[in-house]
Amino acid sequence: MLVPAFKLIKAAQKNHYALGHFNINGLNWITVYLQTAQETNSPVILATSDRLVDQLGGFQYLADVTQYFIRELQITVPVVLHLDHGTSVEHTKQAIAAGYTSVMFDGSKLPIADNVRLTKEVVDYSHAHNVSVEAEVGAVGGNENGIISGIKYASVEDAVQMKNTGIDFLAAALGSVHGDYVGKPNLNFERMQQISQVTGLPLVLHGASGIPDDQIQNAIKMGTNKININTEINYAWINAVRERINRKDAGHEPLPMLEAGNEAIKQMMLQKMQQFHVLGKAKIAKDKVEETSD
Repeated sequence: MLVPAFKLIKAAQKNHYALGHFNINGLNWITVYLQTAQETNSPVILATSDRLVDQLGGFQYLADVTQYFIRELQITVPVVLHLDHGTSVEHTKQAIAAGYTSVMFDGSKLPIADNVRLTKEVVDYSHAHNVSVEAEVGAVGGNENGIISGIKYASVEDAVQMKNTGIDFLAAALGSVHGDYVGKPNLNFERMQQISQVTGLPLVLHGASGIPDDQIQNAIKMGTNKININTEINYAWINAVRERINRKDAGHEPLPMLEAGNEAIKQMMLQKMQQFHVLGKAKIAKDKVEETSD
């Protein structure tokens, strides 16, 4: 059941929970995400970061293999395949042609007029192909060698301009960063609430790994309905594999190492989905899919 995210995000908005967005970093990430969502009866967003698509096999391979695993694992919960941080209009079109059901165009490094113009082009094309669109205003920061840079807080005015493109959900940068945090994250909840109320759009929280639970809960209350997790999943996998490799009885077989990593991914995913209040929400999501398909 690969479906557009807009068919799930409205259900999340109405019922005050957030969809979990989990990035793919290899085939086992796909299978663990799908099996965990199925076991818990939860809708899920699988995402590929544009910067890693080629290393992972390309758009068509990723879409085909995701569909293959959905069939082989008999997955019946709603699943979205999403392009994260699409770097160009052309890349969003390539993802759609391959079978992605949701795309993000990230024009946050551009002047707002250019960001809005190109996002509108993506929206028009995507909606004609029944694909949902996420956009970004402001700029989510990044952390490299302990230095946080590139943060640009979203303004209400820019958010309104972006809403007028017809996007389905909005990543409004309000203090989160990709990667590791130095110190405690401090999100601008006042601005988040203003943007949510003025635009009525479901909001997206990027760089959510490492944000304390109280801030996650507050973000959901303020209108955040999609939360992106990557760094914490990867740390869980790396630490579990490292621990398994370093055991005295480690042996030479790769499979036990990978299985340890898979279990760590699952446990972190379960923790996050519980935190987002999305566990067991597949029926609510399916009902919305059927309702919007009429």
